[in-house]
Amino acid sequence: MMQEKTFGNLVNGEWRISRENPPLEVLSPVDGSLVGKLSSMSHTELDEAISAAKAAQKAWAAYPVYRKAQLMYRAADLLEQMAEEISECLVMEIAKDKNSAVSEVKRSADLLRYTADVGKSLHGEAIFGDSFPGGSRDKMSCVTRVPVGTVLAISPFNYPVNLAISKIGPALMGGNTVLLKPATQGAVSALMMVKAMQDAGLPAGVLNTATGLGSVIGDYIVTHKDIQFINFTGSTEVGQHISALTSMTPVIMELGGKDAAIVLEDADLDFAADNIVDGAFSYSGQRCTAVKRILALDTIADELVEKLKARVERLKTGDPREPGVTVTPLVSTKSADFVEGLMRGAIQQGARLVTGGQRTGNLIQPTLLDRVTTEMDVAWVEPFGPVLPIIRVASAGEAVEIANRSEYGLQSSVFTNNLNKAYSIAAQLEVGTVQINNKPERGPDNFPFLGVKSSGMGTQGVRYSIESMTRPKAVTINLTGDE
Repeated sequence: MMQEKTFGNLVNGEWRISRENPPLEVLSPVDGSLVGKLSSMSHTELDEAISAAKAAQKAWAAYPVYRKAQLMYRAADLLEQMAEEISECLVMEIAKDKNSAVSEVKRSADLLRYTADVGKSLHGEAIFGDSFPGGSRDKMSCVTRVPVGTVLAISPFNYPVNLAISKIGPALMGGNTVLLKPATQGAVSALMMVKAMQDAGLPAGVLNTATGLGSVIGDYIVTHKDIQFINFTGSTEVGQHISALTSMTPVIMELGGKDAAIVLEDADLDFAADNIVDGAFSYSGQRCTAVKRILALDTIADELVEKLKARVERLKTGDPREPGVTVTPLVSTKSADFVEGLMRGAIQQGARLVTGGQRTGNLIQPTLLDRVTTEMDVAWVEPFGPVLPIIRVASAGEAVEIANRSEYGLQSSVFTNNLNKAYSIAAQLEVGTVQINNKPERGPDNFPFLGVKSSGMGTQGVRYSIESMTRPKAVTINLTGDE
């Protein structure tokens, strides 16, 4: 798999280095060191990988479900055995703190096991004709689920193992073959995970990988005639571009968010502050479900700000290799420049800097901004970094109105001790999930996960993902009535 730190792609059961293009270097955002080199595939080599997936699909679909499940269980065990090795790579490749990195790998193993369990339990159904008015007892429809074919799984930099597994596992259990296109930053960790799945005994061609710059191979791969489904996690901008290119290819898209935490006057403010700080600043806020703005009632805003300030200032920042670090360098200088620009722009427009605001290299100190108004970009733009704006509102109705004015609709949180009020607000929020008295988060992985508006298309979560990447097939039996 590795040759002088160059990582090849898995194509038809073999690890291959590109014969045509020079490799891509993956440098660590922690210290600039070389994490590894990636094979940069040509269009011809992509054709080979997709052809391998297509050729393997029918035989894989015919595999008994219990055998598919056995392979998933074995892959989960191997992945767990590699947790230390992969987590060390995650720390250096994407600057994820060690505890979160280990947790990502172990959660991915658990997701594979649960996917195997769900895949074994999904069955078809028999529908009888006489259950519909005017129907006949002589008709019966046997409805099963069949795979869509070859799935293109495109995973992001921030969870390169977990958000690849969440696509690969359900696709394979549904009888599809998979081509994984990981983000360049994060691809080394993703390929280590793929090696574990290969070692579990997957037949050649069932799982293949493609590395290379999205600007070079992206459009070619998403419009390829032999890709039957696209499962994408990434930015809204790229998601919209893919959607515009693919007119008849079904997709699941997990895109950006501007998740709001609404804090009402009767909330437990200590509890809310703990959850919000954890939700906003874990992994430096580089999560689609991070808390990205607070909508706080005027009556409790001053007290909430002080509680948030104390907690933010206790966060440990710096090198992800050090124990207890939460806020680490952002994944790139471009990201850090963008986050700093949002922060500085808000302060120039009158936002009050409560704490933070400093930048060293790509490390931005966890920053809390108060008195943010809806005229400021930071109220609407997703920073993907450790900057948290507070917008003060006069009523719960105003909070809902501002939350819904966003182009995004991933998740929102409501903090209150009045369940009736919480449920009423939840019903009005235009998002995929409302968390009552909890931070936004992905999971548990058996729950549905989805976004509306510019936050995505389709529904994920293990059972939902399997169903999305399969389709019903009906066989209608017409009885003759002869004895």
